[in-house]
Amino acid sequence: PTIRDKKVGMMKTLKHIFDKNQAWAMKLREDQPEIFSRLSKDQQPEYLWIGCSDSRVPANEICGLDPGEMFVHRNIANMVVHTDLNCLSVIQFAIDVLKIKNIIVCGHYGCGGVKTAYQGDSLGLIDNWLANIKDVIAKSQPELKSLKDPQAQVDRICELNVAQQVQNLCSTTIVQNAWKRGQELSVHGWIYNMKDGLLHDLGLCFSSPAQIAETFQLNL
Repeated sequence: PTIRDKKVGMMKTLKHIFDKNQAWAMKLREDQPEIFSRLSKDQQPEYLWIGCSDSRVPANEICGLDPGEMFVHRNIANMVVHTDLNCLSVIQFAIDVLKIKNIIVCGHYGCGGVKTAYQGDSLGLIDNWLANIKDVIAKSQPELKSLKDPQAQVDRICELNVAQQVQNLCSTTIVQNAWKRGQELSVHGWIYNMKDGLLHDLGLCFSSPAQIAETFQLNL
């Protein structure tokens, strides 16, 4: 078979996805006749979601939002790493260009990345990425040791990881410059429970540099 035949064959194996896409687009047009005309012109989301790549945690669906209402960045274990230019570029574009008003860092219980870091398993290249979570685990040992149940420890690490990423986000020059110029911007830390499909607010909400630890405030 030719390369073209192989490509056609591959597309046929995914026909069910194209069928689902047509059904989805038709249903959306029935509910909101102008939606695709509007979306094709511009996007004006109020939210940036920084979440996990886990296939069970789809941002828009969880929040009940339509296309165009949420700007999304996802990576393994929902992290904001100071050297990750991909994530930082998304944040900068969201804040400076789209004028996002709310950034949500959302973790989830049962996170495979967190569990792997906790158990010390080796999966190859990703071990370097998960070292960031091991840092969270290392500095949280007293609290974690007070929890006797291993599952409770993993759940708590999922929460602590969100807190760390919120702190990392708030300490970026991108966020702090936005606050300095008086731009309306809040950073939130949430967690998602796959067992019941519900989001939980971890009580982490910051809207100015004055609300974060002085150590992480930048002299801008």
